[in-house]
Amino acid sequence: MPAHLESDALSFFVQVDVAIMEVGLGGRFDATNVVQKPVVCGITSLGYDHMEILGYTLGEIAGEKAGIIKRGIPAFTVQQPDEAMCVLEDEASSLNVDLQVVQPLDVNLLNGLKLGLEGEHQYVNAGLAIALSFTWLRRTGHLELANQEHAGSLPEQFIKGLTAATFQGRAQIVPDQYVDSENDGDLVFYLDGAHSPESMEICAKWFSGAVKGENQPDKVKPQVFDPSSAERVQLEILLFNCMSVRDPELLLPPLMKTCASQDVHFKKALFVPNVSVYHKVGTHNLTSSTVSEPNLSWQLTLQRAWDNSMQNDKGREAKQVDHVPEEKNDDSGKSGGSESSSVVFSSLPLAIKWLRDTVRQNQSVSLQVLVTGSLHLVGDVLKLTRK
Repeated sequence: MPAHLESDALSFFVQVDVAIMEVGLGGRFDATNVVQKPVVCGITSLGYDHMEILGYTLGEIAGEKAGIIKRGIPAFTVQQPDEAMCVLEDEASSLNVDLQVVQPLDVNLLNGLKLGLEGEHQYVNAGLAIALSFTWLRRTGHLELANQEHAGSLPEQFIKGLTAATFQGRAQIVPDQYVDSENDGDLVFYLDGAHSPESMEICAKWFSGAVKGENQPDKVKPQVFDPSSAERVQLEILLFNCMSVRDPELLLPPLMKTCASQDVHFKKALFVPNVSVYHKVGTHNLTSSTVSEPNLSWQLTLQRAWDNSMQNDKGREAKQVDHVPEEKNDDSGKSGGSESSSVVFSSLPLAIKWLRDTVRQNQSVSLQVLVTGSLHLVGDVLKLTRK
C-alpha cells in the first residue's frame, strides 16, 4: 500500500508535526492525491488485491499505485516482482524521479530486540519506514537525527518505535475472555486481516509457527502449547469470510497449502456472513433469536471452495473427529454432517458460541482459531471476545 508523508499543508490546519497519509485502493485516482507536494512517497509490496478496480495483472496494479509518485519528490519502494518493478521504474523515470529500492531491516540494528510486529514481511515494511523517516527528517531540517542514516546504527527513537509498535488485527493472539473452562488457553483466536493471496500465505506461515509455539513471547503462550499435555488434543479451526468481490479460489488454497506444508491442518472451517452484528447482538447475548436470517449464498460459495480444496489436497493428514461435536442445524446453519470439514453459520456470534460450547463440553480439547479473510471479521471477533 503506497503512502505519502506530508508536513506543511496539513499541519497548517491541524498543527501536527508530520502526517502519514495511507493511500486507499489505488494511487492514480485516489483522494489522497489532493496532496500535490508531499515530502516523500513510498510504495510497499504489491500483490493481487482490489483487482476489480486496479486491474488483473501486476503491471496494471503497479500502474495505478505508481500514481502517487510526484515530480521532484523522493520516492521509495521495496523489492517487487519484475512485472511490477518495471512499471514503477518507468513511471518514476517519466517524472525524473530516482525511485530507490529499500532493503529489509537488518535485525542486528535492533540491538538484540525484535520488531513489535510479527512476521518476516514486517522487516521489509520496517526497512521502507526507516527510509521514509530519514528522508522526512533530512528534508525538514532535523539533521541531528538524519545524519545517522549512514552511521551503521539506528537512532534510539527509531529502535523504540520499531520494537514497541502494535497493530490490532494483524498477527494478533487473543485468548477468549468469556469461555468458562478449567484450563487456560482452551480457546485462542489468532487474528490476521489478510485478504489477498500473498498476505494469506504470510498469514499461514505466522499462524503455523504460532500454534506450534515457535518465536512466541511467553506472555502470549497459552498453556495449550505445553507438549507434555498428552491427554489434551489441540485442534486448528479456521473462521473465515471475505468480500464477495474477492475470489475464494485464490485465497483459500494458499492458506491451506502453506499451513499443511508446516504440518498444521485445519480440523474444520467455519464460514459466517460479512455483516457486522454489533447493533444487534451484544457480547453477552449470543442467541439465534436476536439475529435475523441473512442470505447465506456467498458463505455457501466459500464453503464449496474450501471443500473442493480439501478434496484436492491428497496429502492432508486427517485428524480425529470424535472431539468435535456435530453442528446442529437450528444453531449453526449448514454443514455436511459430523464428518464435514466445514460449516456455515448464520451469524458470527453463533459461530463463537459453538466454539465456546465445544471447549466447555470437551475438557480434553483446545481450539486454536485462525480468523482471517476480512478486517471487518477481525474487528467483530475482537468485539465479541474481549471484556
